[in-house]
Amino acid sequence: MNRIRLHDIYLKGMVVKMADNLVIVESPAKAKTIGRYLGKNYKIVASVGHIRDLPKSQIGVDVEKDFEPKYITIRGKGDVISGLKKDAKNSKRVFLATDPDREGEAISWHLATILNIENDAKCRVSFNEITKNAVASAIKAPRKLDMDLVDAQQARRILDRLVGYKISPLLWRKVRKGLSAGRVQSVSTRLICDRESEIEAFVSEEYWSVQVKLAKQKQRAAFLAKFYGDENGKKRELKTKEETDALLEAVKGGAYRVRSVKESEKRKFPAPPFITSTLQQEASRRLNFQARRTMSVVQQLYEGVNIAGLGLTGLVTYIRTDSTRISQEALTESARYITEKYGAAYLPKSPRVFANRNAAQDAHEAIRPSHFDLDPERVRASLTNEQFRLYKLIWDRFIACQMEAAVYDQMSVDIISNAKLFRAVGSKIKFKGFTAVYEEAADDDGSEKEGDGDGESRLPELAEGEELDFREILPNQHFTQPPPRYTEATLIRALEEKGIGRPSTYAPTITTILARGYVEKEKKAIFPTELGKAVNQIMTQHFADIVDVAFTADMEKKLDDVEEGQKAWRALLHEFYDGFEKVLKTAEEGIGDVELPDEVTDVLCEKCGRNMVIKMGRYGKFLACPGYPACRNAKPIVEYAGVNCPKCGAQIVYRKTKKGKKYIACENSSACDYRSWDLPTKDVCPICGKFMQKSSWGGKNARAHCCDELCPNGIPKKPETAKAPGTTEDPKTAGEAIPAEGKASSAGRASSGGKAPTTGKKRKK
Repeated sequence: MNRIRLHDIYLKGMVVKMADNLVIVESPAKAKTIGRYLGKNYKIVASVGHIRDLPKSQIGVDVEKDFEPKYITIRGKGDVISGLKKDAKNSKRVFLATDPDREGEAISWHLATILNIENDAKCRVSFNEITKNAVASAIKAPRKLDMDLVDAQQARRILDRLVGYKISPLLWRKVRKGLSAGRVQSVSTRLICDRESEIEAFVSEEYWSVQVKLAKQKQRAAFLAKFYGDENGKKRELKTKEETDALLEAVKGGAYRVRSVKESEKRKFPAPPFITSTLQQEASRRLNFQARRTMSVVQQLYEGVNIAGLGLTGLVTYIRTDSTRISQEALTESARYITEKYGAAYLPKSPRVFANRNAAQDAHEAIRPSHFDLDPERVRASLTNEQFRLYKLIWDRFIACQMEAAVYDQMSVDIISNAKLFRAVGSKIKFKGFTAVYEEAADDDGSEKEGDGDGESRLPELAEGEELDFREILPNQHFTQPPPRYTEATLIRALEEKGIGRPSTYAPTITTILARGYVEKEKKAIFPTELGKAVNQIMTQHFADIVDVAFTADMEKKLDDVEEGQKAWRALLHEFYDGFEKVLKTAEEGIGDVELPDEVTDVLCEKCGRNMVIKMGRYGKFLACPGYPACRNAKPIVEYAGVNCPKCGAQIVYRKTKKGKKYIACENSSACDYRSWDLPTKDVCPICGKFMQKSSWGGKNARAHCCDELCPNGIPKKPETAKAPGTTEDPKTAGEAIPAEGKASSAGRASSGGKAPTTGKKRKK
């Protein structure tokens, strides 16, 4: 607890404790971390996020009065506000130290309003990193509230409220209750639907490749050369088997001779340090983190983690940034670290400076470590597994961005056989440079990122005119593939490239469209549901501007103009709403009731014999009888694991807890209590032949074990046998998210009606 200097002030016979300075931040964790750096004259308290917002029960914007917002105290924040008022009254000076962005500036403005702090008072402090120097410097130089930032936040908030609260009720009436629309979420859904349409319309085309396996004369080691074209050097594609057969015939029995050898040195440069969007993308690709998970963990690293021997310490700089700018202090510290750790050869002659993208907000630095004496291994014991992995990713990326380029020796060899040109390319690393620390991962869509495709592929020493031994020719048939579905990483990249939304909006946007049932994920791929397609069709037909990529990107540019003081926020709202209001009236009249077709399954209803259909309920999809209300049969969708129960021999099925955590259980749950967090692998136990499982704890080092705990190769000892890591859920007593038979949902179909049933007896240890 922070020590504060107290003044005894006698008021109505009571002693009032007065602090010299009050510092207000958003979160308790941030308050505790800052408390380490400020002295006894400061009291640090948290507002716990926003304290005022537009009401949920109504639109909260008076369009007739120049879009005047109606802010109310957020439910449950009454005691917080009372405490803040009391602390402010008992302090000589108040500092508002919320996050250094639009949202943080707006929170400070709302705080200033309820605490009766004048707008021109120098009460605002902001810092890019929570370190002693940064916090102390900010406190020494407070500024006035930046009303341009506040107005940009208000404009965005009201725009989103107008779109959401005007279109969503229309969707409720015309399609289904519980739906929503939004500036960013609707465009995101459109991108996913458009990509699915491209995939469905794609017509695959045949093509062929031909490789020849060759070797130096009298040597065993072989290498591959790929057909390139005719001897004149013009590239030629092989479209059919007939063309390929003609090539094979043309080179049959021919000699292979080296025509030219080109050797060169290739330099590859590191990727820029992380900004919010690239961190989300790379964490998805490399760590398999969802965007919201990434933002949750990195928020912890920013606000402060309890480091052994140090206490609460912020490990990374501010996490919502569009800028790749790096402070001089960080450049100096990283240069010192690289020299000491890797040697002077790994440090460039001058620090690397990376250009920001268009519309980048340069108010903050890139995401980087805050303390260069706290490398990941030093703090590993103080971090959770998720925190360590993400911190190491940020650390490695930043250190690598200030290192020398990697150098490769590259060889390209042209080989002629009967007037046909084959080409072999090989490379070997000459100097690792930044790749000794980090290389950017590839997207799941197969597109190459910087850092891909440069593994070593050595060729033997070859000379012009040298004749080679022929070993084998390898023709291969291929078919062109449709564009890949979006993953979280590639969707975020697309939104960023098209200028839609801001990095802080990507994670909640993806969460929202998944929660609404507009899209689903299969492994990492995101695809639209029938509901998503129907809503997108309505939006594209009747609200074309809202889902237009260019229109939405232009709106983001106008919001940036407001932030920079170049445009009035109310004028922006007028420009948008005057046309939007007309579109709303037309849509209300033009949209008919939308009937969504049910997905019919081959599962027969055991009560009436109809084919059951898939419905969406409170806990997700379930099977329901289409004969409702005459037949109210409903049951969960069963996903079989493809293995048999080690106890009774029945089939094993996948199930989920109420919180969505996956586990396995015996299908015959009424008679058999087998269930486990540890999911099956493709392997079988070499001792007893039953299926193997991957331990749910231990991360990458988790070992596989036999499902039969009586087998010598059975279940290993866990830190906490009954609990899943990071939760208090028990797979032996967890509630299943299945519909309660006979309950009717608001949509008029059987669905889960309240608490999910428990799964029976506990398994014996």
